[in-house]
Amino acid sequence: MPVITIRIGKGRPIDKKRAVVEAVTKAVAETLDVKPEWVTILIEEYDRENWATGGQLHADKFGPGYGKAGVDD
Repeated sequence: MPVITIRIGKGRPIDKKRAVVEAVTKAVAETLDVKPEWVTILIEEYDRENWATGGQLHADKFGPGYGKAGVDD
């Protein structure tokens, strides 16, 4: 029974989350030769002020809308 954790920045719409869990479930089930209902996916969302890369918070490095579809700033 595979358990997959996906970590993403907060703000993605639920339709995008549905799409990613469907795609990942299919890929894992096919690759590991298990039933899709055996695949568990956990989505962990992080505020950008609690996530840093290269010594800089994402809120500062990329701005408030980074990674969100339809946001230009």
